[in-house]
Amino acid sequence: MVQTIKSRSQVPLDSRDLEICQQVFDKIRSDYQVAKDSDEAERMASIVIELYRQGVRDANHLQSMVEAARGLFEASERPPTAQEI
Repeated sequence: MVQTIKSRSQVPLDSRDLEICQQVFDKIRSDYQVAKDSDEAERMASIVIELYRQGVRDANHLQSMVEAARGLFEASERPPTAQEI
């Protein structure tokens, strides 16, 4: 079941929070060869921070959600759709 995130934390991120966000951002950027100073990198960083503030704290889950939000999944990595089965 999908859990809806109802509130966003207004607490400033501390160094541990920023370290997790940076690691996720660096991993995605490296995996998809996105230039650090590109518009795409800025969008990815914004999504990482926003999702983290909304309560997505697990690095793997955060990475998956950012990849999905940016449409970065490879066709071979996606689960088959009903039409493909």
